[in-house]
Amino acid sequence: MIRSITSYAARNRWKTLVVWLLLGVALAFVGQTMTHRVTDAQSADFLPSTYDSAKALDIAEKEFGEKPDDNAVTVLVARTDRAKLTGDDRAHIKRTAAALGKERITAEKPDPFAVDHSQTPKVAAGPVEPGGKFQLLTVSLHGNANDPALHKVYEEFRDAARKEFAESELRTGFTGGIASTVDSLKANEDTEKFVGVLTIGLIVLLNVLAFRSVLAAVVPLFAVLLVGGAGAGAVVGAAKLFGIQLDAGTPSLISVVLLGIGIDYFLFLMFRFREELRADPGLDRREAAARASGRVGAAVTSAALTIVAAFATLGLASFGQFRVLGPAIAVSVLVMLLASLTLMPALLSLFGRALFWPARGWKRERPDSVAARLGRSVGRRPAAYVLGSLALLGVLAAGVAGVRMSYDPPEQKETAASRTADEIARGLPAGASDPHTVYVRDDAGGTLDKGALKRLAGAVARVEGVGQVSPPALNQDGSAARMNVFLSTDSESQKARDLVSGPVRGALAGHAPRGAEAHITGTAAVFADISASVDKDLRLVFPVAAGLIGLILLLLLRSLLAPLVLMLAIGCGFVATLGASTLVFQHGLDRPGITFTLPLVLFLFVVALGTDYNILISDRIREEMDKPVTARQAVAEAVRHTAPAIATAGLVLAGSFASLVASPDQQEIGFSTGLGILLSSLVLATLLVPALAALLGRGLWWPRRGAGRTGAGPGARDAMSGAGVPAPGTTSPPYPPQPHPHRAPVNR
Repeated sequence: MIRSITSYAARNRWKTLVVWLLLGVALAFVGQTMTHRVTDAQSADFLPSTYDSAKALDIAEKEFGEKPDDNAVTVLVARTDRAKLTGDDRAHIKRTAAALGKERITAEKPDPFAVDHSQTPKVAAGPVEPGGKFQLLTVSLHGNANDPALHKVYEEFRDAARKEFAESELRTGFTGGIASTVDSLKANEDTEKFVGVLTIGLIVLLNVLAFRSVLAAVVPLFAVLLVGGAGAGAVVGAAKLFGIQLDAGTPSLISVVLLGIGIDYFLFLMFRFREELRADPGLDRREAAARASGRVGAAVTSAALTIVAAFATLGLASFGQFRVLGPAIAVSVLVMLLASLTLMPALLSLFGRALFWPARGWKRERPDSVAARLGRSVGRRPAAYVLGSLALLGVLAAGVAGVRMSYDPPEQKETAASRTADEIARGLPAGASDPHTVYVRDDAGGTLDKGALKRLAGAVARVEGVGQVSPPALNQDGSAARMNVFLSTDSESQKARDLVSGPVRGALAGHAPRGAEAHITGTAAVFADISASVDKDLRLVFPVAAGLIGLILLLLLRSLLAPLVLMLAIGCGFVATLGASTLVFQHGLDRPGITFTLPLVLFLFVVALGTDYNILISDRIREEMDKPVTARQAVAEAVRHTAPAIATAGLVLAGSFASLVASPDQQEIGFSTGLGILLSSLVLATLLVPALAALLGRGLWWPRRGAGRTGAGPGARDAMSGAGVPAPGTTSPPYPPQPHPHRAPVNR
């Protein structure tokens, strides 16, 4: 069926191109205009309802009317002369806060299709610094914290507040929530633009170096960007249709994934297309495109389905960010697979030999190329390459010893928001700018006892590490109450998470009013629950994903031993990547540990995406072993033909992920995934797997018997010559002369 699809696309190129152009533009438009309507920036919203912080948020929404997408901003107000606030100053701050809380903000939308976030903010006076140097205000703006339209609303409020207080010689500072988001985006804006341009430039440069043609670099990039927009649009459209909320980082991650694998698949096809044209100079370009895509199509389909299967397992996760991320990437990869089997063959058929203009050297085979020499070397000394590869992977894997998970936020550039937070922390408890909230609700809907609430507040206040607890505030019917808890430690630290998940929740459970439930939410509480949820998901997703990947390899390679060899090799690559990441970030940069999501992300990306290269080389080794040559000659030929495609594709994909390093939030993922892809392409697929295949011979395909025999018949000598391998007895064999084919069995 795959050959039928690719052949139809190659022979009906114009129809295929028009359909994809219309589809790509339409879906890209959907993705651009609706992304912020289906994404959620609040990690707590993705927690299962059984977790403590999720129960607290449920009470907040149902009993106090708080919206799930409320964004808290902390405003510091102080005198410009750094003196203590006077009584008049405090009265003015209170009046101004009340006035700001009544003024509706209407900001210009960044584009006509953006969500209208015009609103009246909630503004309330907060605590005063013990020395009287500043007072805090709490502000709430509802909406997606990553939506540029909401950023405009925040900026309008910030500028209005700054102006109002400045008229009375008071200065302001803004931190927390959307204030920190906006400042961080501005601080990293130039860097991210530069890295984006650098990534595109790297892709173009590598393709130009590989094919000596600008067209061969531009056409794949155009196709992949078109399909990438379609893939992201398909995910956003499906999320809107089925009422699914995506994590805010999902669309950008999809773009990176599709850019990388799309270029990979196009490169696989281009190298095989060039090989077909070189082997038959008179071959029609449509026929060459059909042959190339038909032969590579099975490997590309299996590679894509491996990614789909691996990420689809995230649908089993309990943590919502994982549960929606997996299917979202799976859908987008299916779109790219469809493009690989239709759009890409159509483009090859359209451009033909002109795709490689003005280069001419591609028309003849170079027996002394780097890939050819590497293939012969691997074939001659496979044991040395196996030991060398395993030694390198082993050294890197040693870093896994002592690995720790970190839930601390990544270090950010210094911004106005971070300076304000530091100033607050010097005068108030460390958690003052990011308070936690306890919610209490009577199970039967009755009125809560105020005395019991005061005793509960006192019990929480006595917990070591809690700096202050505000008086309980009841809702309208008295059935629920809330109180703010200010920790004396940074809310984003491991110490705060241990404090909230242990002693604080213990105090709530032991002193809650009779017949009532008490839960706490906030940064430390949410991430403590996320930690528990992620640990549970890792134990489920790893074995299921590995089993599905192994099943796909089994179906593709039709062998029991080959999939096992590949899975062991890929597993070594995963452990080596995780170890190297631990060495760099935990030990080298002295961080408390690696990001808690890194093991799962690496497993999925490095194992699933890295399998692409191993599938390609294995499929080519099997194809070469089906010819009447020795197993080592088959490996040499497979490496000669596929190593350039794998190396180029690996560098492109690694470069795509490396672009994430520009974002502090994605720094570890960008570095680690890029390194893992390089190990998968340059070490596993180019050296380790071919060397193992050379050692195992045709036994690698057990119980399937390969068709290839060195003594396959009288035409064996001609077949070997036609395959590009000198026949036994020629003057310059790549290996020592083989025994006569009719006197010795083939190396199996």
